[in-house]
Amino acid sequence: MRILIADDSIVSRHLLEATLRKWGYEVVVANDGTQAWNILQGENPPRLAILDWVMPGLTGPEVCSRVRETSKNRELDYTYIVLLSSKSQREDLIEGLEAGADDYLTKPFDQHELKVRLRAGTRIIDLQRELVSAREELRDQATKDFLTRIWNRSSILDVLTRELARASREKRSVGVVLADLDRFKSVNDTYGHFAGDAVLREFTRRMTAAMRPYDSIGRYGGEEFLIILPGCDERCTANQSERLRAALANEPMLIGDVAHVVTCSFGATSWRPDANSTADELIHLADDALYMAKHQGRNCVAVLTPPAAEAAAQPK
Repeated sequence: MRILIADDSIVSRHLLEATLRKWGYEVVVANDGTQAWNILQGENPPRLAILDWVMPGLTGPEVCSRVRETSKNRELDYTYIVLLSSKSQREDLIEGLEAGADDYLTKPFDQHELKVRLRAGTRIIDLQRELVSAREELRDQATKDFLTRIWNRSSILDVLTRELARASREKRSVGVVLADLDRFKSVNDTYGHFAGDAVLREFTRRMTAAMRPYDSIGRYGGEEFLIILPGCDERCTANQSERLRAALANEPMLIGDVAHVVTCSFGATSWRPDANSTADELIHLADDALYMAKHQGRNCVAVLTPPAAEAAAQPK
């Protein structure tokens, strides 16, 4: 593990560095408080730090205070800090801990005591990483579809809401597409649900590969998917939908070791700055377009245009 030592005394610094390297630490050295602060704010900083109390530039407690203040916005990265000082009064200990230090040692330090305290710091850093990893895994489970690993229904609807708000601010369009696999029930009935799951995963793989990096796709339900295309007007949405349709239909898919052409129907629409369509209205319009695509023979793209704001406001 990497560890920062900051001490303006050459003798003390070299002694501490030699001791830590002997214990297997990768040591990063700072000659004063300002240099220590810059290192801790840099890219991939050490997560363990031993700071001398009195240093030029910034004192050890001042570095602690700055680290704790900035860490409020960097919850994923905790730095365990040990203050090292010749001061041994109770008031000094309280001052150091209140500044944000995790531990405190007086000079000259006892090597065994330092080793034990650093071991405790390492455990805390490791536990913090495990907690962050567990939290990210839970967040992923809450926002992603279990089978396909794309956005789930609630998450893709959140994406649509955010993109519509952004489009409204920036006066640009957003494409909204509903895609539904054709005759998917027959795949499950003929080859079983495991084969159906494989088709869904391959479908999402092909869609994701054919989409732009800033497009989004989520599982809307069963074999139906909602696709968000930022910056796409009606023509762009139709073109992108056709690319996605071709990405699926132009290459057979293995189902039960047999090559089958799997197709999908796409219903598309586009939010425009001159139309005050809500997310629900756009999805309803895309669903109507999808219904049209199914009745036009499947494996095609149908597009419907939202009414302009003025027309929508007219009494019927």
